[in-house]
Amino acid sequence: MQNQQQKMQAKTGAGYFFKGFDLINTRGLRRFVLIPLFINLIIFGVAFYWLFGQIEHYIAQALSIVPDWLSWIEYFLWPFAIVTVLIGFSFIFSAAANWIAAPFNGLLSEKVEDLLTGRVTTGGSLKDIVNDVPRTLSREWCKLKYYIPRAIGFFIIMWFIPVIGQVIWFLFVAWMMAVQYLDYPFDNHKVNFNVMRDELNSRKSQSYSFGIATALFSMVPIVNLIVMPVAICGATALWVDRYKHGVLAGK
Repeated sequence: MQNQQQKMQAKTGAGYFFKGFDLINTRGLRRFVLIPLFINLIIFGVAFYWLFGQIEHYIAQALSIVPDWLSWIEYFLWPFAIVTVLIGFSFIFSAAANWIAAPFNGLLSEKVEDLLTGRVTTGGSLKDIVNDVPRTLSREWCKLKYYIPRAIGFFIIMWFIPVIGQVIWFLFVAWMMAVQYLDYPFDNHKVNFNVMRDELNSRKSQSYSFGIATALFSMVPIVNLIVMPVAICGATALWVDRYKHGVLAGK
């Protein structure tokens, strides 16, 4: 009964993302959360420190050629630049972190599924993680091939059509967040990438809801450091409740 109530509370994609916050604090999962969290901390910390330094440099250059009577434009340049960086680069750095942490992310997803289903597995040793590296990196390559051509097109739109372009880019990022994190439980069961993508398309509103929540929290400084493990936990709960039975029955 309690499990059924939890499913009802988390019936939206965003609801499953928020469920991830509860799951990362679950006893038995915390140690599997630490490595993705540590990798995210390093990559996002270094990346955003460098990016905001670049913003300051280029805004100073732009203002040096602007007439004095237009100096007030600085107050508009900073918010625009910060929003552009947060929207435009949050997923890029998330993707880099996921490449590095892919084997650990897959392991975290597996342990979350064990917890939610009562299944008992013996994996989780360093040897198991090393053995999974070729498969997990191959899967990340599939996602990258799917992402790059679409990202180039949407990124160009974002730069040349202000506001509307940023909205379109954000929706694309949200979709890719759903693809990125929901793929871990699918991949753990050796479900083909194209099949996974079709399944997400079949529940598009739920996928976008999950992706939008993930993307929004990825744009919030400090909070974005824990988004990776939270999203993996939430995506795995979504897999268990909404996809697992139907997908595995059809394999």
